[in-house]
Amino acid sequence: MKRRISRFFVYFFLTLGAVIMLFPFFWMFSSAFKTTQEINRFPPQWLPSRISLDNFRRAFEMAPFAKYFVNSIVVMVCSVGLTTLTTILAAFAFSRLRFPGRNLIFGLLLSLMMIPFEMLVITNYSTIVDLGLWDSIPALILPFTSSIFYTYILKNFFDSVSDSLYWSARIDGSSNWRYLWKVMVPMARPSLMTIILLNALASWNSFMWPMYVISSDKNRTLPWGLQVFTTEAGSYPELLMAASTVVVLPVIILFLFARKYIVRGVARGGIKG
Repeated sequence: MKRRISRFFVYFFLTLGAVIMLFPFFWMFSSAFKTTQEINRFPPQWLPSRISLDNFRRAFEMAPFAKYFVNSIVVMVCSVGLTTLTTILAAFAFSRLRFPGRNLIFGLLLSLMMIPFEMLVITNYSTIVDLGLWDSIPALILPFTSSIFYTYILKNFFDSVSDSLYWSARIDGSSNWRYLWKVMVPMARPSLMTIILLNALASWNSFMWPMYVISSDKNRTLPWGLQVFTTEAGSYPELLMAASTVVVLPVIILFLFARKYIVRGVARGGIKG
């Protein structure tokens, strides 16, 4: 009886927490299809009377969300591709190559994880201005081409692979480069999927950095474009909900399909031995 009661309370609070977390998304999706009268009605109307894409059409007419969407895709693909490449190379170097100061350098890089990105904004901003990249797409990509956190995850997976496999490949005449791409990378697919997905989510949701380095409409990404749109459509909450749906929906779909890979990859990358 005690076990049933405890299980009831566990499921009750889990369900309550899920409802509290999902309710804002439900209200956003529902309001995106409502008319001005329906969204301002009291008591609130939970569901729209009819499904119409008029709010999305008006939002796209008031702001170039299609351009914002393309910019976000370009920045995400480039950032994920470059970060994945540098992560693979760095993780393999710290895991398999023996060079002086390897552990010291890796420890110093890990210590940089304690420094929040907000403390590096001024330095990164000055660098972007000095390079003449301010208000350009490369300015959104260049500071995010590597990550010590992702390197740490992948290095732990590489460390879990037996050394005998590495030396067997070396005896057979395989170079470090070939061993990395033919053996280690295919084996590390779960961890790589986690790195790619987490990096894609972080790049898509990036807001503060684009706000500092982008000013023109043609180079804005979706989160920064949505913030600017709030001042233009402040009196039309249904348009804001429609624009917010455009920004959030791709991330939700990606997370729903990839949540198992994220949990599995982090778990495998965090276990050594």
